Amino acid sequence: MTSLDPDARKVLDLMAASGQPTLDQLPPVQARMAASAGLGALQGVPEPVAEVRDLQADGPAGPVPLRLYRPAGAVPDQALPATVFFHGGGFVIGDIALYDVLCRTLCNAAHCVVVSVDYRLAPEAPFPAAVEDCLAATRWVAAQAGTLGIDASRLAVAGDSAGGNLAAVVSLMSRDGDAPPLKYQLLIYPVADARGGRPSHEENAEGYFLTADLMGYFLGNYLGDTPPVDDWRVSPLLAPSHGGLPPASILVCGFDPLRDDGIAYADILRKAGVPVRFTALDDQIHGCFSMDGLIPSARTALQQLGAELREALS
Repeated sequence: MTSLDPDARKVLDLMAASGQPTLDQLPPVQARMAASAGLGALQGVPEPVAEVRDLQADGPAGPVPLRLYRPAGAVPDQALPATVFFHGGGFVIGDIALYDVLCRTLCNAAHCVVVSVDYRLAPEAPFPAAVEDCLAATRWVAAQAGTLGIDASRLAVAGDSAGGNLAAVVSLMSRDGDAPPLKYQLLIYPVADARGGRPSHEENAEGYFLTADLMGYFLGNYLGDTPPVDDWRVSPLLAPSHGGLPPASILVCGFDPLRDDGIAYADILRKAGVPVRFTALDDQIHGCFSMDGLIPSARTALQQLGAELREALS
């Protein structure tokens, strides 16, 4: 069996030594602040990009905040491919600011515009609010492509963890005609099946940042007392069909409760004839891309995913 990356072990030891309560022991508002402070301190230096712009999309419950990034070296007025990015955080925590470093890295590595989406969070806005906002943002980006310097014929979606779930769901909606056509989907340790029950949920239930208790906290806040885990907008693995979806890059981590979710989703896409590029970071933990200041191999892996995205959108 692969051993845990020493850098990831240092991060886990720092978390344990901090004496701070775990996120699932805090009310959502306090959990958001703790996550922003804690994960923010673990991130690397933000890469310079050509442009950063805050925008708003028209959403079903009001404006949806967005942040647009153009890559370093971009030619002015050139229409670039674009990726709509949905952040992680269990549908409860996370925001544009916490994902600024990641989006800059992805933007430069893929040499495309990245539009980060600040969708509504649970429990204040439970399922399907996040889905609705991400769908609305994707539609808006495609509709405004001309004014944003985007080539709408080369549009992708991406996300990590809960954001990977949302990217997979928007890809299904795109295939069914409810969202603009997509060229690619990039799913980083995604939530693919909210029912749980796979071996990695047990093997990695404790001790690796994302715990079984934290997963229960996130899904409980997002889905409520009668969770619709069989709804494909919650568990995209359960969609009636996966044929005709855009090609995908899927990444999983070995010491992650969600590892087997990503593996299962890659398998079901392949069986449906969807091209999949699959990466397993066997020595890593969930959330490592948001800890790249102390886990430098995570930024290298993200840059490799960006290269795959760049090739797909070229």
